[in-house]
This record gives sequence, C-alpha cells and structure tokens, in this order.
Amino acid sequence: MFIELDLQSETPIYTQLVDQIVEGIASGVLQPGDPLPSIRSLAEDLGINLHTVNKAYNLLKQEGLLQVHRKKGVIVQPDGMPGVTEAFEEKLRRQLRSLAAAAAVRGMAEEVFAQESRAVYREMIANRGRG
Repeated sequence: MFIELDLQSETPIYTQLVDQIVEGIASGVLQPGDPLPSIRSLAEDLGINLHTVNKAYNLLKQEGLLQVHRKKGVIVQPDGMPGVTEAFEEKLRRQLRSLAAAAAVRGMAEEVFAQESRAVYREMIANRGRG
C-alpha cells in the first residue's frame, strides 16, 4: 500500500491516513471499487492501533468516499465520488484560510501562494486515469 505515516508529526495519525487515502483516490492510484485492506490488516501493516484505522475509515465513509460491506470489506466508493456541496466548500475555505494565513505571516506573496496551490492541484490529478 502507498501509505507512509510520520509518527513524529503533530498531525494525528488518523488524519494522515485520511489525507493519503483521499490523495490516492484523487490521483487515480485508488480507483472506484478498489478494495482496501481490512482495519486489522492495515493497522498491523502500519504498526498502529486498529481504532486509528477504524476512525479514518469511518470518516471517509461519512464523506462518501468509501463503502464498508460485511462480505466485500472496505472498498473505494464504486458509485461515483460525492460532488461539491456547500458544506465541502465551507470546509475547504477553512482549510485554505489557515494555509493562507500561514503563508501571509511568512511573507509569501499572494501570487506565489496561488501558483503553489495550482501546482499542487495539477500534480495531484496529473496521473489520474493512467492505470
């Protein structure tokens, strides 16, 4: 699996896990219908508590990115990803606000911040569809 955790990071492990699975979906590494390891299996592979994996999977399920089946296990949402909603846009604005504030405090120019944002977005989707 492509997940690499930084156990020394201030970012909670479950957040790192959520972020990396979302990145995997966005980049096309994970396709709709792809299976993910079981909670227990992923926890063992990563050397983390199974409740941490469970929390990440549940958050992704709530966001409509994963499905959990008793027989099929955990799979990437096969019925299409959720669209852009008002709640998503608000969450995005909060996260961007925090990043923009950090950039501004350090003296980063607005255009540089915008360029970096575009570059990261483009990099994220550059390999989509290239299985």
